[in-house]
Amino acid sequence: MAASEGRRPMLTIIIPVLNEAPNLERLLPRLSATCPEAEIIVVDGGSHDTGLEVARRHGAGVLLSRRGRARQMNAGAAAAAGGILVFLHADTELSVKAPLAIEAALEKAEVVGGRFDVRLDSRRPLLRLVAALMNLRSRLTGIATGDHAIFVRRSVFESLGGYADIPLMEDVEFTRRLKRVGRLAYLRLTVATSARKWEREGVLRTICLMWSLRLLYWLGVSPARLHHWYYPQLEPGISEP
Repeated sequence: MAASEGRRPMLTIIIPVLNEAPNLERLLPRLSATCPEAEIIVVDGGSHDTGLEVARRHGAGVLLSRRGRARQMNAGAAAAAGGILVFLHADTELSVKAPLAIEAALEKAEVVGGRFDVRLDSRRPLLRLVAALMNLRSRLTGIATGDHAIFVRRSVFESLGGYADIPLMEDVEFTRRLKRVGRLAYLRLTVATSARKWEREGVLRTICLMWSLRLLYWLGVSPARLHHWYYPQLEPGISEP
């Protein structure tokens, strides 16, 4: 996909954070090496740690936003200079091949965005199986979650009005709308994402919780109510990374 000036459109990588200083310390140097030509924007939702200092020290742009992952990602998109937006969790790492893979996918005019396969950063066979099932489910349903590192043409993102201002399932809701306006690319190239939630809360318990939340969402239960069940320790409207 070529820009009107004959140059490749720049990637803008948007990272919503809430108290993610340690992850940013690991992610940003690697991201600068992996995607040296990309614009990187860290959008903070009111952290109490040193994440903003870490982001500035590593040369990332910094924005402050009202809490909530959807709000933070929309704020980052509004400030972006790039023609392609990539939404990345602070505990997820892109492959060095990611920029070229995105560019190749978007060379097809009918492709409006896409996502990567997920690899959980654990050697446990059960978690490898979980990642494989996450990728299979995404392909079968055409829906991606934030762990998949969603990317989209900026013009398409803006035409859709960005992410819905809901406290949970914003990624599911967005990709549901996105696939109605064009094709999505389901790249087999992987992003490595943290297995911390699975390890901390138990694999089977986490699987049951996530599938239950998705089923309830499809049945019409409000994202606010689901958010309360998923993050009982947080105020409404606040999403953990």
